[in-house]
Amino acid sequence: MSRLTAVLFLVVLAAPSFSSRIAHGDDWPQWLGPKRDGVWREQGLMSTFPKDGLRVMWRAPVAGGYASPVVAGGKAFVTDYSPSPKAQRPASPFQRISQAGTERVLCFDQATGKPVWEHASDVAYTMSYSAGPRAAPAVDGDRVYTLGGEGDLLCLDVASGKVIWSKKMSDEKSPTPMWGFASSPLVDGRRLICVTGGSDPEHGRGVVNAFDKLTGDVRWSALAAREPGYAPPVIYESGGVRQLIVWDPDSVNALDPATGKVYWKQPFGPAQYGVSIVTPRFDRDPTIGDVLFVATQYEGSLLLKLDDKSPGASVLWQRRGKNDRKTDALHSLLSTPSIRDGHIYGVDSYGELRCLELKTGERLWSTFDATSYDAGQQKWMSAFLIKLGDPGNGYLIANEHGDLILADLDPAGYHQKSRTHLLDPTNMDAGRPVLWSHPACAGRCIFWRNDKEIICASMAEGGGGS
Repeated sequence: MSRLTAVLFLVVLAAPSFSSRIAHGDDWPQWLGPKRDGVWREQGLMSTFPKDGLRVMWRAPVAGGYASPVVAGGKAFVTDYSPSPKAQRPASPFQRISQAGTERVLCFDQATGKPVWEHASDVAYTMSYSAGPRAAPAVDGDRVYTLGGEGDLLCLDVASGKVIWSKKMSDEKSPTPMWGFASSPLVDGRRLICVTGGSDPEHGRGVVNAFDKLTGDVRWSALAAREPGYAPPVIYESGGVRQLIVWDPDSVNALDPATGKVYWKQPFGPAQYGVSIVTPRFDRDPTIGDVLFVATQYEGSLLLKLDDKSPGASVLWQRRGKNDRKTDALHSLLSTPSIRDGHIYGVDSYGELRCLELKTGERLWSTFDATSYDAGQQKWMSAFLIKLGDPGNGYLIANEHGDLILADLDPAGYHQKSRTHLLDPTNMDAGRPVLWSHPACAGRCIFWRNDKEIICASMAEGGGGS
């Protein structure tokens, strides 16, 4: 064997397979990614989509659900729900009836899509829009935490799917909210923080609860409200402290994540139908300072200025249209807005992608190009915005039609660079086929699910795997 041949042989032996390489890319272990901010920071992503579409690395069957998949430690996790064959189905998605079925947590090999394990529970669904679970799992080391549509909180072993501990969040005193339990759990140190609902924090049944992540014991409970809402909890550092932001249908609240002590409360609402849904967005603007933005379909937009030296907040601006059709700044229902370079980008309640000036809320532009095929509005039409971490103003947009779009968003407008169809919309709760599940982005791949399958597709530059 020549020296060159020997060197090439060793290179081939040392070259990682796709299976080993994908496991060493960035993870997406929770709602909105590693930092819970909706930013995909991996490098080496394609700048345009191939003409024949993305390379699908694998597909695996799943049942119904809105919950985003998550990816961590070489595994992909997703939750789903299957009604029992003889279960009565609601006459409309708004109707609340009890229907028997099975809720599952599924674990797949990240590289191959082969099933690793499955945890199944008999669960009677009573919520409106009962296609399946809503909350994204949260992976923390050797444990994965899931919150089911009816409030079944599980701590499972990552390797085996074995139940380590479990809690039931719904009962006569804390019934399942109209749209189900939807707030994705948040791991913070030894705590697992969950929005679970309740009006009795003194007895461990507040709107938000912190559990010992190892044992499931309640560490603290806080807030009492008429409804818990659906917005995921987030933690931001401002005013010299870490602030846990919990947005319920009546107010935006900041708490000490270690103790549950309420730092401040800003009334906003009451949100019609309890739809405080989108994740509160924080930004440290060089001219304004620390700000927090929330938006809902009926009550419009609110921007809070956070105090510099101690925890506190004041209203910088609040804008509301005449109704959810004649909106002002941004009336978001499903899609969490994004803040970039002094501007807010988000999808309005009838599908317009809009740009607002951060300091005033003034609308600079709007378009249906990212969300609609016919340049018209549809009720609750949606798309998810994923900010790309590369320098510039790039976004990956995943719309309800199952399209992925690469676009630049700036104060001058929407600039589409590339578009491809990846996954068919299968959910009919909205009266039309929709895909209302946020994708996960890990190992230079997109992980996306509908009500029939979960797929992994490569977005690595050059079209291959990570």
